[in-house]
Amino acid sequence: MDTIKLSIVTPNGEIFNDDVKTVTLPGKEGEFGVLPGHSALVSSLTVGVIVIERADSTDAVAINWGHVKVDENSVDVLVDGAIALTQGSDSEIAKNIDAAKELVNSVKDSNISVASVEAKINTFA
Repeated sequence: MDTIKLSIVTPNGEIFNDDVKTVTLPGKEGEFGVLPGHSALVSSLTVGVIVIERADSTDAVAINWGHVKVDENSVDVLVDGAIALTQGSDSEIAKNIDAAKELVNSVKDSNISVASVEAKINTFA
């Protein structure tokens, strides 16, 4: 199976580093997916949810804003703030979902529909 290396880094350090099947990112111009062998690009990211498809599971990370560099073999994401939505015990996930909602609401960008991002976050509850 083809995979691509995904790395997500915040100012506090790396929060994700693994091989994945696909990753969907919240770009400034809309969501976009990245598969192994993707063309090289650099893009700004906006408040939203990064959806990570692994061979046996799906993970999600809420972000406030950042940048991504994509090439054929890797996806390097640099974000200001991030909260994992699908890792840990049920109580940890519930706390992370609340923290993700606070992170999303801290972004003051009139071009963003915070309600739609919160709805996406709630799908992981």
